[in-house]
Amino acid sequence: MAAIATVNEEARKTARHKVLDTGLIRFGDFSVPCVIRNLSDAGAALDAVSQGLVPNQFTLIVVRKKKSYSCTVIWRKGTRVGVSFC
Repeated sequence: MAAIATVNEEARKTARHKVLDTGLIRFGDFSVPCVIRNLSDAGAALDAVSQGLVPNQFTLIVVRKKKSYSCTVIWRKGTRVGVSFC
């Protein structure tokens, strides 16, 4: 019999890793600085002071790693934004 996930269990498909990296949310000619709080192969959680300026789709640039990801917002809570990578 298959186990049923409870509310307390994580529903992520890939493991997340806590990080504390600097990032840039890029859209059009604009950039919003952010802090990357966790990261997985499928997405990330970001803190952005100007969360209201963050569009539903953007490019995330991880400054230290010099990597970029196409992102879609999947949730918003306070200053935190959860994204999936496209």
